[in-house]
Amino acid sequence: MGEENLNPRDAYRVMLRDYPDVLNIDQMCEVLSVSTKTGYAILKKGSVQHLKVGRSYRIPKAHLLTYLIGFAPGHTIRA
Repeated sequence: MGEENLNPRDAYRVMLRDYPDVLNIDQMCEVLSVSTKTGYAILKKGSVQHLKVGRSYRIPKAHLLTYLIGFAPGHTIRA
């Protein structure tokens, strides 16, 4: 299965399989290979849909995958 043929259902099943369905900020930053500061900036900007529970952020894996799939190869992700 080539990357160009990866639909959202397949992406959810294949990508990030070692992560829970709902990630915390540290897990999201690990997946994106960004600092915690950049991770919070991404959430504050609204680029990734998330839930705020008290003072904690919860990011559904499906929303993170939507964010990742939305970028074409070669594009830079800016916080």
